[in-house]
Order: sequence, then C-alpha cells, then structure tokens
Amino acid sequence: MMTANPPTTEPHVERPGPAEFRDPLIRRELQRAAVWFGMALLVVGVIVLAHPLLLIIGGAIFAVFLDGGARLLGRWLPIPRGWRLLIFTLLGFGFLGWVLWFAGTTISAQFEQLRDVVTAQFNRLMAFAAEMGLIPDGPPADLGAQLLGSVGRLTTAVGSVLGGLTSVIAMIVIGIFLAAEPRIYDRGIAWMLPLSARAGFYRIAEHVGFTLRRLLFGRIVGMVFEGAFTWAMLSLGGVPMAALLGLLTGVLAFIPNIGAIISGLLMVAVGFSAGTEQGVWAIIVYFLVQNIDGYLVLPYIARRTVDLAPAIVLAMQLLMGALFGILGVLFADPILATLKVALVDLSDKRVEEQGEKPEVVASG
Repeated sequence: MMTANPPTTEPHVERPGPAEFRDPLIRRELQRAAVWFGMALLVVGVIVLAHPLLLIIGGAIFAVFLDGGARLLGRWLPIPRGWRLLIFTLLGFGFLGWVLWFAGTTISAQFEQLRDVVTAQFNRLMAFAAEMGLIPDGPPADLGAQLLGSVGRLTTAVGSVLGGLTSVIAMIVIGIFLAAEPRIYDRGIAWMLPLSARAGFYRIAEHVGFTLRRLLFGRIVGMVFEGAFTWAMLSLGGVPMAALLGLLTGVLAFIPNIGAIISGLLMVAVGFSAGTEQGVWAIIVYFLVQNIDGYLVLPYIARRTVDLAPAIVLAMQLLMGALFGILGVLFADPILATLKVALVDLSDKRVEEQGEKPEVVASG
C-alpha cells in the first residue's frame, strides 16, 4: 500500500493585514480622530459658508417674528393661523412702507444736512486733537478716511446695494416659508436625529421659539420707545433734525449696545452743531433714553427674557462682527440667546435624570 507524499507547500491561511483594524485601542483612536477631523471640517464649512448660513439664521429669526405676530393676533381674531399670519405680514410691510415714504418725503432733505454736520464736527474734533498733540499733524480728512474705512470693511458681508437687497429678500422669503408651515421643518430636522433624541429636540425648539419671541418683542418695544422719546425730547430742547434722529435711534436700537453708541454720537454731533446748550441737552437726552429703556421699559415688558450679561452680549457682538461682518453683529444677540436656552435646557434635563440637587456656593 502506497502512502501519499507530504505537501510541498503549507496550506494558505488568511491573516489580518495592515488595513484590518480589530484592535480595540486602534478603533477607539480612529473614532476620536474622525470626530476631531469632522469638527475641523465643520468649522471650515461654517467659515466658508458664513454668508448663506447667516441668511438662513436671519430667515429663521424673521419666521419667529411672524409667528409671534400671528399668535398675538390670535388673542383677538379667532380665525385660522394662516389668515392671521397673512394679516400680520401685510400690516408689517405696510408699516415699513409708510416709514420709508415718511422718511423719503418728509425728512429726506435732512439726511444731506446730517452728513454735512457730522463731517464738520468730526473734522473739528480732529483739528482740536492735532492742536493738543494727540494725533500727528496732517489733513483731518485723511485720518477720518482711515478711521471710517473700518465701516466699509464691516459691511463687506452684505456687499453692494444689490447684494444687500437680495440678501434681505432671501431672508424674508425663508422666514415666510418657515412661518407658514413650521411643523414640517421641525419634523424634517427631527427625522435626521435618533429616536431617543427627538423628544428633546422638540422640547428645546419650543423653548427657543418662546424665548426668541419674547426677545424680539422686547426689542421692538424698545425701538418704538427710544425713537418716540428721542424725537419728543430733542424737539423740546430745540435740537435740529429731531424727527430724523428719533427715526435713526429707533432703527439702530435693533442692534443692542452698538446701535445705541452710534445713535448717541449722531445725536451729540447734531446738538453741538446748533450750540453748546443743544449739545448738552442732547447728551442728557441720550442718557435718559438709554437708562429708562434699559432699566424700566425692557425689564418690565420683556421680563429679562434670557438674562444675558451686557459684557457677554458685547463680546459676542464683537466676535461675530469680526468673523461675519454686520450680519454677525445683527444676529449675535438671538444666536447667544439660543445657545444659552439650549445649554440650560440640556443641563436641567441631565440634573433631572441623575437626581442631583443644586449646590449652594457661598460668595467670597
């Protein structure tokens, strides 16, 4: 009986290669690297797509404003929400058209006068500073052009007049679509989340919408108050262009802190152009408007909606302005309020799940 010869080669056995990651340590490190790489891509994407993202955020804020108006009309008009939204939209655009018509037909000539007054006051200030040795000698207009050039860099996000108009139209259209059928978009975003996170998303979205409605309502009330009070007080003190300054103060009040500074500088410049008494009165009116609005009107009407510290708001505005221009400054307040509401809600939910009690820390 013949025996089989032994095989000349060993049988082939498949073994893990360099592309096979079965080691738990390697898998965990790869997951961490993927997370950091994804975060880096997200940051780059936000910077590159900053302008369209801010337009979407602006449309969402406008949708919150329309939704708040429709809810407000619902207290007196028991009609379907779509009709209330249409009525409020028409009323809002009608009021905006009236303001533009009033500004164009009644006080349009004062804009040229205001520019001449501000330019003359600025040149006078630069000349005084040069006499005191605070700045180098030279034409004040050149230094003014350098200082005011930052304003041009700040508005590069909006671009040209046509680009700015297109951006506004885009935000309005997005806001109308979002306000018309908000549940569709809420469900669409929730659909991309895990089932376990959808209830939390709906809760946070409702809380954010409620907070932003109160925030915008308080801001609008503050705008109306500042504009009307400024107009009345400046007219009482004999300051020229009181109606124009009141309108600009009310409009600029939509930009917290920074808008107040700009309107105050314009007010004081126009006041001192008419005389020392009018200039001092303009300073008094500015402090009266800001203090009454900041400490009486908004706290009682908006009830300190999100309790944001002024320093944090100003820091957020400076950061958003440096990164994204004027749109960043405009939306810094709502974005910060949204982040705070979301973080506080998540923190409260975690405390509730873990059964922890708040710890009292004695102040030093």
